[in-house]
Amino acid sequence: MAASELAGKSSFKRKKLIILVVVLSVSSVALLLSAVAYTCRKKKKNGRGYWTHTLNKDHTSADHVENLDELPFFSLHKIAKATNNFHVDNKIGEGGFGPVYKGVLKEGQVIAIKRLSETSQQGPDEFKNEVCCIAKLQHRNLVKLLGYCVDGNEKILIYEYMDNKSLDSFLFDETRSSMLDWPQRFEIIHGMARGILYLHQDSRLQIIHRDLKAANILLDHEMNPKISDFGLARKFVGHDAMAKTRNIVGTYGYISPEYAVHGHISVKSDVFSFGVIVLEIVSGKKNRGFSHEGHSDNLLGHAWRLYKEGNSVELMNASLHNSYVVSQIQRSIHVGLLCVQQHAEDRPTMSSVVSMLISEGTLPPPKQPAFFTEENYRELEFDSSLNDDMITLLYAR
Repeated sequence: MAASELAGKSSFKRKKLIILVVVLSVSSVALLLSAVAYTCRKKKKNGRGYWTHTLNKDHTSADHVENLDELPFFSLHKIAKATNNFHVDNKIGEGGFGPVYKGVLKEGQVIAIKRLSETSQQGPDEFKNEVCCIAKLQHRNLVKLLGYCVDGNEKILIYEYMDNKSLDSFLFDETRSSMLDWPQRFEIIHGMARGILYLHQDSRLQIIHRDLKAANILLDHEMNPKISDFGLARKFVGHDAMAKTRNIVGTYGYISPEYAVHGHISVKSDVFSFGVIVLEIVSGKKNRGFSHEGHSDNLLGHAWRLYKEGNSVELMNASLHNSYVVSQIQRSIHVGLLCVQQHAEDRPTMSSVVSMLISEGTLPPPKQPAFFTEENYRELEFDSSLNDDMITLLYAR
């Protein structure tokens, strides 16, 4: 055979070999990518599968399952990397749900990560409830849920990060309290009222929060308030709907009397909690644990005494003397007292509250508030310890 012919055949074989190697390489890469994609889909499906199972288990509506489909899924690896493997230096708080971490995603977005603790009094039901209630809610005074993660025993919620943490970290800290002047506090009261009104009346779900308190009001970089922690929230139908539950949940000092004693819950339960927070914002004092040398009343009782004496302005925190507006202070206290009335029917709706805060019209006179002495709470705690059938979970934080 001629040398040129041998060279031609050798070149042809080399080309075939190169093509074969390229084809095998491309195929291997394609198979590898497919395997990775399959694994990711499977992990995501497993997370959604957990939700589908638990949502259907208690006959939750199909709308709630759809909420999950629209909510971004975060891998545990991505969250661990964002928090430096949940390093203690990135821990920014802890609640009934579990620890909360600050995280930074690869693209630079700062997020807040709530990780369900194994020792938490709350659990999968509250975790699921948080997603069901807030996934489709959009309001400037509600914290935004960005996504979730379910991976084995790990159950994690991802939120927008709030630079200034919670309202209570300012109100009840002697140093930081002076950083909140009256105009800011008044705007926080307004923002809270608008957010609760949205939940009660304007949102597509209509929700009773059930655990409104200063610790659950977060503040962004401009000190705008955002309502958070919807793990205990409940849907309702109808503006004046009154439901009864045997599972009483909430926080001493903020829960309404009809809910704490009889398990009756309505939008007016949230109104009561809002009224307590308003009086705390004005005074800078906690309702529970409030003390006065002249009497044994709590913050509600003290505000009521001053109102009857015509000295409501004396409730104001001392740090506000250089920024307060007398008419706004008096109106805020008056509205707060109307919201903490003993009977639910005597409390205004949140739409009325928003109107009263921005108007200058005459307000109806309040009656004596509920739970106006510390003894009221001690009696409630005693009763709750005897009646486990009624009060099964009442947070004392």
